[in-house]
Amino acid sequence: MARIEHLNNPNAPKPNSIVVAVTVFVQDEQERVLLIQRTDNGLWALPGGAQDFGEYIAETAVRETREETGVEIEVTGVVGIYTNPNHVVEYSDGEVRQQFSICFRGRFVAGDPTTSDESSEVCWVRQDELAHLKIHPSMRLRIDHGFERAATPYIG
Repeated sequence: MARIEHLNNPNAPKPNSIVVAVTVFVQDEQERVLLIQRTDNGLWALPGGAQDFGEYIAETAVRETREETGVEIEVTGVVGIYTNPNHVVEYSDGEVRQQFSICFRGRFVAGDPTTSDESSEVCWVRQDELAHLKIHPSMRLRIDHGFERAATPYIG
């Protein structure tokens, strides 16, 4: 299913859903961040996705990272909570989702980056390489916050 991200676009369609979702900021021993290139829009992003019924939110973070990247992680903290009502995601099935995403910090446990149906590429990326990648501004904000290592989570 294709998706279009709208940020601060007055012509964006009105949202018709809010879904609890996660993204995960994970670094390796060289302080590179784990990123995927999404198959639905071609943009680079942190791994993540929607919470399933019967699942703790931290379990969502572990599962989504494993499914999209092949990497096992342990959740160690929260980078931030992202709820900008001016950021909506329009899906080809008619859903227009208002952003609600918790970005977790994770610790690499095991595994090698592996693609999935949702990721055409998976790799560890240095902070100085980010400028060369096509990343949506809302995702770049989360990545930047992850590298900042603030004492308290971002709430916005």
